[in-house]
Amino acid sequence: MAKSDDLIKYITQRVVTYMDTPKETRQERRKERKEKKREPWLVRWFGLMPFGFKMWATDWRDSSKPIVKRIVRYTGKIAKVRWRKSAT
Repeated sequence: MAKSDDLIKYITQRVVTYMDTPKETRQERRKERKEKKREPWLVRWFGLMPFGFKMWATDWRDSSKPIVKRIVRYTGKIAKVRWRKSAT
């Protein structure tokens, strides 16, 4: 019997606080909740494991490419860097 009394007390307390707050304040809170960024549903439901699997699969896919193509990709990035001429 005590559990149901506690539940009724909690519900009435929530309703009274809701009724006591001005309408504008409630609308502002609702807008803030809507505008707040949410993490992707995959992370929300399953945590970081899918993200880890995605990273692992990407690395695994790149490792299946021939080593020459991987080296060319990295050296292409290095070639774009402008090197300073030495003062000597």
